[in-house]
Amino acid sequence: MRILKFGGSSVGTPEALERVITIIKDKQEVERLIVVVSAFKGVTNQLFELASLAENNDSRYQDSLAEIEKRHIDTINKIIPVNNRSDSITGFKIMLNELENVLKGVSLVQELSNKTLDFVVGFGERFSASILSACLQNRGVDSLYTDTRQLIKTDTSFGAAKVITSSTFMNIKEFVKQHDENVIVATGFISSSEKNESTTLGRGGSDYTASLFGAATGAKMIEIWTDVDGLMTADPRKVERAFSMDYASYEEAMEMSHFGAKVIYPPTIQPVLKSGIPILIKNTFKPDHPGTLIQQKGEKENVNGNIRGISSIDNIALITIKGSGMIGVTGVAARIFNALARESINIILITQSSSEHTISLAVMPDQAQMAKAAIELEFSEEIKHDVIDEVRIEKELSAIAVVGEDMRQIPGIAGKVFYALGRNGINVIAIAQGASERNISFVVAKKNEKKAVNTIHDAFFLSGEKSINLYLIGTGLIGGMLLELLENQKEELRTKYKLDIQLKGVATSRNMLIGESSISLSDWRKEIEEKGREMSLSKFVEKMKSANLSNSIFIDCTASPDIQTVYEDILSQSISIVSPNKKANSSSMEFYNLLQKTAEKHNCAFKFETNVGAGLPIIETIHELVRTGDRVDRIEGVLSGTLSYIFNDFDGKSSFSDVVKTAKEKGYTEPDPREDLNGNDVGRKLLILARVAGYNVEMEDIDIQNLVPNDARDVDSVDDFFNKLKNHDAHYNRLQNEANSENKKLCYIARFENGKGVVKLEKIDDSHPFYNLSGSDNIVAFYTTYYDESPLIVKGPGAGAKVTAAGVISDILRVANTKAYNNAGD
Repeated sequence: MRILKFGGSSVGTPEALERVITIIKDKQEVERLIVVVSAFKGVTNQLFELASLAENNDSRYQDSLAEIEKRHIDTINKIIPVNNRSDSITGFKIMLNELENVLKGVSLVQELSNKTLDFVVGFGERFSASILSACLQNRGVDSLYTDTRQLIKTDTSFGAAKVITSSTFMNIKEFVKQHDENVIVATGFISSSEKNESTTLGRGGSDYTASLFGAATGAKMIEIWTDVDGLMTADPRKVERAFSMDYASYEEAMEMSHFGAKVIYPPTIQPVLKSGIPILIKNTFKPDHPGTLIQQKGEKENVNGNIRGISSIDNIALITIKGSGMIGVTGVAARIFNALARESINIILITQSSSEHTISLAVMPDQAQMAKAAIELEFSEEIKHDVIDEVRIEKELSAIAVVGEDMRQIPGIAGKVFYALGRNGINVIAIAQGASERNISFVVAKKNEKKAVNTIHDAFFLSGEKSINLYLIGTGLIGGMLLELLENQKEELRTKYKLDIQLKGVATSRNMLIGESSISLSDWRKEIEEKGREMSLSKFVEKMKSANLSNSIFIDCTASPDIQTVYEDILSQSISIVSPNKKANSSSMEFYNLLQKTAEKHNCAFKFETNVGAGLPIIETIHELVRTGDRVDRIEGVLSGTLSYIFNDFDGKSSFSDVVKTAKEKGYTEPDPREDLNGNDVGRKLLILARVAGYNVEMEDIDIQNLVPNDARDVDSVDDFFNKLKNHDAHYNRLQNEANSENKKLCYIARFENGKGVVKLEKIDDSHPFYNLSGSDNIVAFYTTYYDESPLIVKGPGAGAKVTAAGVISDILRVANTKAYNNAGD
């Protein structure tokens, strides 16, 4: 004997029913079957709604009833040939008339009891089971339609009746013995009291029906056919990369189902637990998929390190009872439980501090006020005398459970869970671990539920692979190159660094595209053109915050001074920032410190290696020096690739203005070379290096020599600038000749020492570490306590879209793999 249960989605359309018929036909050739069937998808909800309409004497219930009739008649017409469908239609019409009569009565008296409601909503299963049985008979399968109200007996708790197992099992055994049809098609969900009043087993009760049949008959296996590939590692609606488990123990399945896993109804496990009947979860629409086998513990190894799955209840309320008078007093917990039990309030989770000063328990939100009132009534005297301080309700919370066998015996499981949550800025409000050792449960803010579940799923189920969600503003030379490099390297990043790079938002100066769906790294231009909307910085940030994805990184590849205004807000949401934009770090020291502290407080990163030297590890080198206890006493550097090129190429053979013009033509300068020659960019870079080294310094502490002649600074065009610059060629030629005569060369050097900075053109000899600098390379020398005689030098290409974009990727990798996020340290 094998039990097959088909859910509403499995029988929701004529096409789906055909799949079910094929599955049943194949299996009944091997062994006898009991097929338990749910109502067509959505019909039970319709029945609840039309019953409510009838109660309010709203004639629209008749329209809804007509829709139900049409759907079922259309299904019969599509899957049963015209010559054979009359009996099926007649049987359906008889049941429909019975339903219609009841609804007329409800409408007339305008009263709907739970007893009547159970009778009404049970018609969905009666309709679907009778139609399926008729279809099977038409295909030559020996099938018997069975109304389970004859067999499953319950108490009179209408809506969620309790099964009387002794009489139920006896009824099922006798019924199966008395009938010899090869396939028994039974209604799920519905039952009856000992007085034959219609009852129901609660939403999802068809699974329970199948389990009762399995336990009563000693079935070989119970198969639950649904629309997913089995019991999932997490809810696939919340975790895009969730996948089906191949195996789970009964206990794990019960823990998962209790905390919101919708694939299996919680009471389903109980009837088969003692007899050890396996339960197989299968996908009707992918019958070749192996699904999930649920059976006794220890029969298969868990390949996921003792974690089987993650489940959650997305909306709960937390009630906290607090008071010094509870310390050491026996019976407090018992009184709380008794008070809630009297009101039939279910407790989802409970935790108590070791001091016994507070007890917190989670309930469903619609029961929170009732629970609070019940507890306050029970402890009215204690509250009156200030023995208990308060009974507090917190709403907008979610409960999450990490489920697996014997987790408490495996060191580091809880640590890994809470470390993953902490590094993503998710605050845990309450924690509980039961003595069963199968479940670590905790409460978080509802807004963080999806983020928390994804974070833990990445940590445990993807072999250490981590989803990194990127939000990029600025798609010019650097931003565009960044996306190109990420596309080229995404497979290497996945295999080598276990990082799954997902572009979740991208914005140009005019348009933006942002949402939960990932954007193609190769076709982002086409997508933003077709689906994008007008760029708004505030809306971009709000959408990024509301998505609340784990491991989110905001990337600012603009030169705009406006973007820095949202940095603090972004960091305060535990979203890391990576930016080659120097504006934020070269503004006031107060703002610089605010960003560092905000990142540290919210356990995220603010990385800006590419602020100085493009992809060169200059800032990271200072971090390492400071981290190891060294002190940076002096910094010297050539920090402009443009000015490095100009003065390395300026040998007196060509005029200074011609060398600058050649640099512009080769793309080494800004469109207006004055932006390079005025030295402000170099000054900002020196300022940032000094701050990273630990100095409190403002821009006015940097003395900058402007290489743009006074009369060329305010001219209207670049051509006018070059005309003015020619007038000063003799001055620069004289400087160059003087340097040559002294066996020196000109070099535009930034220097910070004794709390002051200077940026100016200097003459250096061959003993200077910068003397042999060539091309557009940058170079920085650090004179420190440890490197006092000979400086530590970092040298290499310090400009260009490709090396800068590569530096941004390095920062992304640092964010993804850093244990503690703060700029002063890592």
